Amino acid sequence: MATRSADFAGSWYPARDSDCRRAIEEFSRSSAPCPAGAAMGGIVPHAGWVFSGKIACNVIRCLSEQSSPDTIVLFGRHLHPSGKSYIMIEGSWATPLGDLEIDQELGEKLHAEFPFVVETAARYEQDNTIELQLPFIKHYFPAVKILPLGVPPAQGSLRIGERAAEISRELGRKILVLGSTDLTHYGDNYGYAPKGVGKAAVEWVKNENDKRLVDLILRMDAKEVIRESLTNHNACCSGAVGTAIAAAKKLGARRAHKLVYATSYDVRPDSSFVGYVGVVFV
Repeated sequence: MATRSADFAGSWYPARDSDCRRAIEEFSRSSAPCPAGAAMGGIVPHAGWVFSGKIACNVIRCLSEQSSPDTIVLFGRHLHPSGKSYIMIEGSWATPLGDLEIDQELGEKLHAEFPFVVETAARYEQDNTIELQLPFIKHYFPAVKILPLGVPPAQGSLRIGERAAEISRELGRKILVLGSTDLTHYGDNYGYAPKGVGKAAVEWVKNENDKRLVDLILRMDAKEVIRESLTNHNACCSGAVGTAIAAAKKLGARRAHKLVYATSYDVRPDSSFVGYVGVVFV
């Protein structure tokens, strides 16, 4: 079985098993309580672990306490609205904690219905949005399979999420879904600073720009999540968020619980910073 490399290990997160597990144990010591109910999925950030690892880790920890899936379907990728969709349908993906096998059957059935760029272990574009979640998944779900998907911020992506849920049900497969995104990328580093610099800019991002997007996630409004992000630059992967919402609703999720919101400014104050949110769908 061909295995895709863990390209960001050793830079964005630890490269050694013991260091990954130590970080995960530290992340899991401090988090908001998990929501009650059967978990269907969630939203996670994908910055380097020093900035957003605790948020992603604790969303996935909550999912592990409430569900035992056969497969976790991950939606991610930095894509334009007119971009193509991506899928990996065979092989495995390496993590410092061990490899995660791709759910080939589910992937092939989904690929039969939608036009994807098919990536392989040897031919792919590096992408942090999904890889940063994999050590957490391997830690909390050691035997689970994964299906990694890149979906653009376009309304047509929502049907991919719905069909992933429907096909998994047809196969008798129990799945969880994860959408990976960071929120507002603010400051000169990102070419986006409508409120200048300083504390006022930070408060605007937290209490206005990011809040609009987070409120839509909590309302589970997949279409408006995509529209909002394209208008106000408050999510880098809103296609992944909207598609995860559509899939989670098809799986039976009825509400979204915000686990935590934070920014990179909270960790390292700077004139350029990024927002993050962790959400669980139940």
